[in-house]
Amino acid sequence: MEKYTKNSQIPKIVKKLLPAVVSISVSKMLPIFENPFGEQLPKRGMLPQQIPPSIFPFLIPKGKKKIKIGGGSGFIVDPSGIVLTNRHVVADPHAEYVVVVNEEEKYPAKILARDPIHDIAILKINGKNLPVVELGDSSKLELGQTAIAIGNALGTFQNTVSVGVVSGLSREITAGDIMTQQTTKLRGLIQTDAAINPGNSGGPLIDMEGKAIGINAAMVFMAENIGFALPINNAKKDLADIKKYGKIRQPFLGLRYVLLNKELKEKFNLPTDHGAFVISEPIPGGQAVIPGGAAQKAGIKDGDIILEIKNEKITQKNPLEDILQKCKIGQRVNLKILRNNREMILKTILGERE
Repeated sequence: MEKYTKNSQIPKIVKKLLPAVVSISVSKMLPIFENPFGEQLPKRGMLPQQIPPSIFPFLIPKGKKKIKIGGGSGFIVDPSGIVLTNRHVVADPHAEYVVVVNEEEKYPAKILARDPIHDIAILKINGKNLPVVELGDSSKLELGQTAIAIGNALGTFQNTVSVGVVSGLSREITAGDIMTQQTTKLRGLIQTDAAINPGNSGGPLIDMEGKAIGINAAMVFMAENIGFALPINNAKKDLADIKKYGKIRQPFLGLRYVLLNKELKEKFNLPTDHGAFVISEPIPGGQAVIPGGAAQKAGIKDGDIILEIKNEKITQKNPLEDILQKCKIGQRVNLKILRNNREMILKTILGERE
């Protein structure tokens, strides 16, 4: 690995890009209470659900107040004020988001789009001639190349920089959202040993050409030196959609399913250990095949197993959603399915996710 000396390229790259790396502050109007001892709850950075239930009967309502409930990082990719970050940083549709540039300039942010599949969000602030981070090509990454993570670590310390290498490609993790307590499965990630803290979420992962190759996404807790970034090419596709259509467009089949493996094959007594098992959920509106969707038009039924889409085998490592992301809206595709132990080929035209 490169030795980090005063003559290294890294300080020059960081100095050039820091003005384009921003902090994102998340605030929300929340009910305020006082307990018998005069302490105001919730406190800054505290959510109502974090108030101990045992003291609720004694709390006195005191109206509402804007409270900072979180934060993260982002980076400007267009001089007009287009900002990239993680979706989970700006996941709350009822919160207020403020982008802080150069530690002083504050801009209210409009959420242009949230991409739940790739955990990417695109924001817009009203700025002019803003500094930008140029986007690289994440398809050309190599193991061992230098990676620089820049962000707002822990939502407190500005301009945090860490350096490491790309230590893995096409990784898959289940990331937890502290705010919503929900988990999301993310695929195709860049693994790096550059230190990534929760507040770094949404900041850029930079290569030695000074270009963003990823968006810092998550870290593996209880493990050291393992961080992940979303490949920048996913964001480039989303940005292109926003520019052309005003929204992110994603192909959609319109069904509920579980990916099969050996354990599920035995549990459901199925004839195969791979594919997408079409199955409904025991909740209102939880039907397996969504009415009017591409799957229904193809003739897919509850209990079918989709084995292949356009001759690509569906497996745990190559899930249905990943195959769909390589398709286009309006594309005609063949579906190989298994129904009553008999293989069939169905055809449909992919719709658009609403």
